[in-house]
Amino acid sequence: MRSLFASLPALFSAGFARTLRDREARLTHMALHDQETGLGNRLSLERQASGPGALYIALVCVDRFEVVRNAIGYDSMARLLATLGQRLSALSGGAAVARVGGGTLGLVFGSDSDESAVTLAARLCEAAHAPVSLNGALVDIALTAGVAAVADVNRNVPSAVDRASIAVDQARATRRRAAAFDAERYGDPAGNLSLISEMMAAMRNGELSLAYQPKYDFRAEGITGIEALMRWTHADRGCVSPDLFIGMAEETGHIRPLTEWAIRRAIADQKTLAAAGHELTLSVNISGRLLSDESFADFALAEVAASGAALCFEITETAVVDYPELALRIIERFAGAGISVSLDDYGSGLSSLTYLKQIRADELKIDKSFILGLDQSSRDALLVKSTIDLAHSLGLRVTAEGVETPTALALLRGMGCDMAQGYLIGRPVALAELVGQLAGEKSGEDAHDERARQA
Repeated sequence: MRSLFASLPALFSAGFARTLRDREARLTHMALHDQETGLGNRLSLERQASGPGALYIALVCVDRFEVVRNAIGYDSMARLLATLGQRLSALSGGAAVARVGGGTLGLVFGSDSDESAVTLAARLCEAAHAPVSLNGALVDIALTAGVAAVADVNRNVPSAVDRASIAVDQARATRRRAAAFDAERYGDPAGNLSLISEMMAAMRNGELSLAYQPKYDFRAEGITGIEALMRWTHADRGCVSPDLFIGMAEETGHIRPLTEWAIRRAIADQKTLAAAGHELTLSVNISGRLLSDESFADFALAEVAASGAALCFEITETAVVDYPELALRIIERFAGAGISVSLDDYGSGLSSLTYLKQIRADELKIDKSFILGLDQSSRDALLVKSTIDLAHSLGLRVTAEGVETPTALALLRGMGCDMAQGYLIGRPVALAELVGQLAGEKSGEDAHDERARQA
């Protein structure tokens, strides 16, 4: 009996140690695994990526994840991801697959170059995107992948997982199945953030300006309109891309002051042109984010009414989608006040006949992607001709963007297009240069008329 009592402390000690080990094992498992799917998590993926060799991280994302999840439910989505993880593991030779977040799965593999890594990731997506069976029903999925080399150093994005995630966005933006992280394309977001405050100062110190691209009227056989395009010459950075600073202004809520500045500047420049003898309609681009802002509409209408300016507001058709009733009401106010409305980039997105019928517009601009290949593609020519006929049947004039060859200009003339815009007609230039070009064109027309009278 004494020996039994003597062994109790050792038994308790051994049992306590096992309990601690089991608890630690459970905690470790929880720390390295996603609780919904049972797959590894981001931490486990990063640990795998710390191994030797030329390693890459690939993130495979379910396209339209939230739409699919809302359709089938959270539990079913977890089972779908677990099944997809098993597929990817089998297709990649048993690699451990982790759930990084939402509809994103990740794995680590070896590769000797970005190109071969992208090829492998694209093949994985192709092989793994077959429908998944859930409760006897098949669920279709589409996948996009991004890859990043673990050993690459990027001060803006130190984490290879984050670089691979950005690569997914870059792949989707270019409509590719897979892409490698492109540091040049990503740029320097931290540095770009300072551009916003600098942009506000640029409006005051004269760094910001408008360039004007002419629009050729087939019937008048001359320039009857111009489009205002923003330009920024930074004291240190030089020319800042409009795609960069306008895009950032939209995302950070600064697009309104930028657009208000552009409208005031355009109105002043139009008066300068009129004083030089050039009565031209002036087009200004209006962000879709401003088509839900009634107070911006009040500002624009007041500026045009006070100045008597002949403006055209160019908007994209997709700008109406988010707040259709409000956007259509604001567009109606513009049209009612005598401001022309142009539907920009038509054909570049999911053009809807429903909105085309509802929007009170005066002009439709065919996207340059159709015009650039007009003289090589009979398919593009058919689409352009059909669009011109459709627009005319709705009472809209048509402007073709991206006209760069005499052949394209001749084809558009034959199709009944109203106006043409592009490098063949003229590149965007500063106001002073535009005045000089228009003066030269006018003197040439006057000389032609004089010769005609003498004949």
